[in-house]
Amino acid sequence: MNAIQTIQQRTGDTKIDIALVLGSGLAALADMLEDKTAFPYDELEGFPGYGRAGGRVSGHGSELLTGKMGNKSVAILTGREHYYEHGNAAAMRVALETVQALGAKTLLLTNSAGSLDEDVRPGNLMMLNDHINYAGMNPLIGEATDKRFVNMVDAYDSRLRELAQNIARDLDIPLSEGVYLWYSGPSFETVAEIQMGIRLGANSVGMSTAPEVIIARMLGMAVWACSGITNMGAGMANETISHTQTKNVATICAQKFQKLIPALVEAI
Repeated sequence: MNAIQTIQQRTGDTKIDIALVLGSGLAALADMLEDKTAFPYDELEGFPGYGRAGGRVSGHGSELLTGKMGNKSVAILTGREHYYEHGNAAAMRVALETVQALGAKTLLLTNSAGSLDEDVRPGNLMMLNDHINYAGMNPLIGEATDKRFVNMVDAYDSRLRELAQNIARDLDIPLSEGVYLWYSGPSFETVAEIQMGIRLGANSVGMSTAPEVIIARMLGMAVWACSGITNMGAGMANETISHTQTKNVATICAQKFQKLIPALVEAI
């Protein structure tokens, strides 16, 4: 039974309006959802970890949740599979195809990232307005049709960004914008790589998100993405960068996301 059939067996023909992917340390954002129905990834064909329980990156969930957020039907992917886990840039393709087939026309993405901007410190949010695929891999490699030739101009929807800026202003949440550098990981970047990223025009760096944006654009979904800044790039601050630090500071960012995202969902 494919993932769509598995989900519809329990939810009927309920349509999803918006899909949301949660980044490192942000799984608590799933508490924003009401009337939840949970589907473990390992029970959904083609999803990360299908047929094998466990093995997820710490700080990430492993369920698809469906439910209500305000007046919208929302699907939340509580965690993602990263390229660095198994070398598969298209690991989230089936999951995104599934929520799109269930009706989602908008995809909201969150992640935890390092800042390359001295003015945007840990604990703040940075909305993505573009990305640089420094990892070099593409989730559409192997796609046999002309769908693979995706136009990436305005991939981060300008209307959604403007909407989010207005909402953040009303909520008194500082919300910067910048270019995200996708670095494959799992090791953190070197000082030289961070300096290269700054010279290339990047404002943040992380190990996810860009592949999902590419897939979503192929599927015709409008995309909004935002980073919770958990650290400064290597060499930019006197700190020891670690995944533990990422998870700890992400909880500060989560408090801001818990205000911003429901308001954004309501306004879409």
